[in-house]
Amino acid sequence: MAYTYEELSKMTVVELRKIADGIDNEATKGHLVMHKEQLLPALCKALGIEAHAHHHVIGIDKAAVKVEIRKLKVERSATVEKHDYKRLRVIRRQIHDLKRKIRKSLK
Repeated sequence: MAYTYEELSKMTVVELRKIADGIDNEATKGHLVMHKEQLLPALCKALGIEAHAHHHVIGIDKAAVKVEIRKLKVERSATVEKHDYKRLRVIRRQIHDLKRKIRKSLK
C-alpha cells in the first residue's frame, strides 16, 4: 500500500514498526528500538516519500506575497538610511500585514 507523509504521521509507533517489518532497507534497520521521531523519517526515506508536511494555501499566491515582502525589506533598508521615519512606518506596517495575510491563509 502506498502511504503519504500525513497518513504515516498520524499512525502510532506500533503501526509504524509493523510497516517497517515488511521493508528490507538500510534506513529501517533497528526499527524495533526507534522512537516515532526517528522511525518516521526512516520510513519516508525507505518508501521514497517526502519527509515533510505540505501546507496548502488557499486563496492567495504565497510566492508572490513573499516576493513583495522581500521588495519592501529592501525599500525599508534604504528608508532607514535616508532617515525617512514616516515612510519607514508605512513600510513596516505593509510587511506586517503581508506576513499576517500568509499566516491567516494557513489556518
